Amino acid sequence: MNTSSPDRQTTKGSARSRKRPVAIVAPMPGIGIPSTVRNRQPDREARSLLRFLNSFSFDPSGVQGVGEMRKQWRVLALALGRRAPVASVTNLRIEGPGGPIELRVYAPGGAPGLKPGFLWCHGGGFVTGGFDSADAICRNVARAAGAVVVAVRYRLAPEHDLYAGREDFLAALDWAAEHGAAVGIDSSRLAIGGDSAGGNICAAVAQACLQRGGPALRLQVLVYPATNLQADYPSKAENARGYFLTAAFMDWVRPVIFSPSMNLADPWLSPICSPDLQGLPPALVITAGFDPVRDDGLDYAARLRAASVPVELLHYPGQFHGFLNFDSMLGAARDALRRIGDALAGAGRDDAPADRTIEISDDSVNPRQAVLEATSELAISTLMAGRAARQWAGTLTRLVSPTLASAWSFVLNPLWVPVALLRRGATARLVRQAARQTYPAPGAGSPG
Repeated sequence: MNTSSPDRQTTKGSARSRKRPVAIVAPMPGIGIPSTVRNRQPDREARSLLRFLNSFSFDPSGVQGVGEMRKQWRVLALALGRRAPVASVTNLRIEGPGGPIELRVYAPGGAPGLKPGFLWCHGGGFVTGGFDSADAICRNVARAAGAVVVAVRYRLAPEHDLYAGREDFLAALDWAAEHGAAVGIDSSRLAIGGDSAGGNICAAVAQACLQRGGPALRLQVLVYPATNLQADYPSKAENARGYFLTAAFMDWVRPVIFSPSMNLADPWLSPICSPDLQGLPPALVITAGFDPVRDDGLDYAARLRAASVPVELLHYPGQFHGFLNFDSMLGAARDALRRIGDALAGAGRDDAPADRTIEISDDSVNPRQAVLEATSELAISTLMAGRAARQWAGTLTRLVSPTLASAWSFVLNPLWVPVALLRRGATARLVRQAARQTYPAPGAGSPG
């Protein structure tokens, strides 16, 4: 089946700069919506990290700024994500609808034999991102799930239109279904996932798989997904600035990735617009309270549940868009990656899919104890600064000279290990992720 929209056209030049009116919609009321959608302020680790992240600008003034933005996001993701060890990392090329598609395969190790496969579609507003920005996520999920993770480098805007990326990801999934055994994948146990723009593509591809009868998917993982490209939600205005992803960036990217001829109500572009979501694979949806795209993810989760699709909704009311990339800094990111791994492992075992809402946030000190809270936040910021300095130094050295980076690691690691252990112990005392299940009703199940 050809999954391209019938009115597809590639539009260049001035047409990209034309703007169309954007509707404001409210998320669908639904069962299992979080009881606390947004904390009074971000979690303490998130507050500390945001002070640093907000010094970066991801709002280029025009298409000429895209290249610099891509470099900036790549270095930032490499520096603030963990390089968790895996058994092997292999780069491959396969044939795609618009030319070769690059894949990066993360093998988890463990017992011999074929393992579940998980294809990851990176975020980046459809204009940025790649293997390096997805590296920490893929490594952690491969280890936590015991699955072979395949990162897909899909075509980006503005060089290509919005259809190209989803065509590439679908082609990569077809390849995994047919040739997955060559890289250790049991093709009968496939799942897909993506964050932000990647969540949009993942949701669209899951629908396409159902419509054309395969490949069969065990799970779709949608991390702060942007499933509605034709409208804005109230969370965009509520979290317009100060929380990494800004409303200004979202407004800038629209004319870069859209053309007037596109039908944004087409479910291939806006998966939430599908009139029938029944029969889709179970979903794990992750949302964040201080995210301009928050209500989009909650809306799609509600609509999936209304269509009798099991949804495990993990809501982090004190986190921000993109937090999963910063697992070396944020306990919430490590928690979310572990939970993704657990869900994938369960899907690979053919466990019954979870249908629940869990809310996870910093188990903070009493806000009335202002002095104690200020002291703990200062301690967290200090510990984070030390960790960030080491990460930045190692990343920049590795980018300049891999040989020098290896020597740096050999000499300094014995000195850093005891410091790292002390830092982890202190951080564990200061920051605890508290999880509570709010759907089904408390007492009806375990938060996992």
